[in-house]
Amino acid sequence: MKTAFVTVGTTSFDELVAAVTAPGGALQVLQDLGYSRVVLQIGRGTVAPDLVSTPAFTQEVYRYKNSLVKDIQEADLVISHAGAGSCLEVLEAGKPLLVVVNDKLMNNHQLELARQLHRDGHLFYCTCRTLIQTLQSVDWSTLKPFPPGQPEKFAAFLDKVAGI
Repeated sequence: MKTAFVTVGTTSFDELVAAVTAPGGALQVLQDLGYSRVVLQIGRGTVAPDLVSTPAFTQEVYRYKNSLVKDIQEADLVISHAGAGSCLEVLEAGKPLLVVVNDKLMNNHQLELARQLHRDGHLFYCTCRTLIQTLQSVDWSTLKPFPPGQPEKFAAFLDKVAGI
């Protein structure tokens, strides 16, 4: 069963949840791409999609878990907000990652992080407005594995991005 995991982290990112679950939205594209299971971690958002269970498709929804490790490990694709912790966890797990940048945030360090990790070949990124087109056009096979065990380099990069 091909699984996509969508995570917004501990905050709310209703625009991403809506972009995935709206009729004719990214959910349909994922199904067209062969995904039969989508797991949505929706945080504290107000958009709370219904659970769906049919013989051909399952949509699971939850707000929080103590750990996302199992969901990440079970996923064939992770669609995530651009939080540094989430990005690092998914990249270290070796999963294909599509980061959706929240372009409504001020002083958007998330965009800088996503841009750099994309330049390095580790992920693809988009906004909610370009999610469908990005899902339809990316070639996941071009992604490079994230080098393991270098948290100090990642921390230094984050400090640079944040201007610390």
